[in-house]
Amino acid sequence: MAKAICIIGESGAGKTTSLRNLNPEETFFIDADKKGGSWKGFRKQYNSENKNYEATDDPTRVLALMKNISEKTGIKYVVIDTLNGIMIGEEMRRSKEKGYDKWMDLANHIYSILDIVSKLREDLTIIYTAHSETEYEEDGVLMTRMKTSGKKTKRLIPESKFNVVLLAKSINGRYIFETHSNNSTAKTPFGAFEEDEIENDIVPVLKVLEEY
Repeated sequence: MAKAICIIGESGAGKTTSLRNLNPEETFFIDADKKGGSWKGFRKQYNSENKNYEATDDPTRVLALMKNISEKTGIKYVVIDTLNGIMIGEEMRRSKEKGYDKWMDLANHIYSILDIVSKLREDLTIIYTAHSETEYEEDGVLMTRMKTSGKKTKRLIPESKFNVVLLAKSINGRYIFETHSNNSTAKTPFGAFEEDEIENDIVPVLKVLEEY
C-alpha cells in the first residue's frame, strides 16, 4: 500500500507552490488543471522530455499513469493537481447528459483514483491537491472541506480516505499549512505535529510522516 496525502485550500492559498522543493527526478506531476506549476523553473523541471509530467484530466488516463508508475518506475512521489480538475473535466465532457448515471460515474472515478493507493507499492507517496469550500453545517457551524462536484462525490467524504489532510492558507502574505481541525477537515497522525500551523512546504512534512 502506498502512502497518500491530501492538500486542500482555496485558489491562491499555496497548494501547488508547496510542492516546489520536491526532487523532480523522484516525482511525476499529473497536471489535471493543465496550468503548470506556480514557481520559476517548473517547465524545466517537469516536462515530457524528462518523462515526469503529463497534463490530463481524464480519470482513466490518470489511473493508468498511477499503475504504470508504481509497476515500472522508481518514482517516489506522484502529484495529482488537482482532483477538482478531474471532476470538472469529466463533468464538462458529459455536460449534455442528464440523469443519475453521470453523477454516479463521476463519483466512481474519484473513488477509484483515491482507492488505488491500496494497490500501489509501499514506497510510493501520492500527493493529491484539491480546492476547498467553506459552508455552514446543519448546526450552524462553518466547516471547510474539499470542494466536490455532485452530491454523490460529496457523500464519499473524500477526506475519509486519508490519514493526512493539510489545509493550505494565506494569512497576511504568509503561506501556511493547518495541521489539525479548526472547523475544517484538516488532520495529521497523533503526535506528528505539535503546531497547528506549519510552513507551506511538503518536503519537511514528508520527512516527519516517514515515521508513520
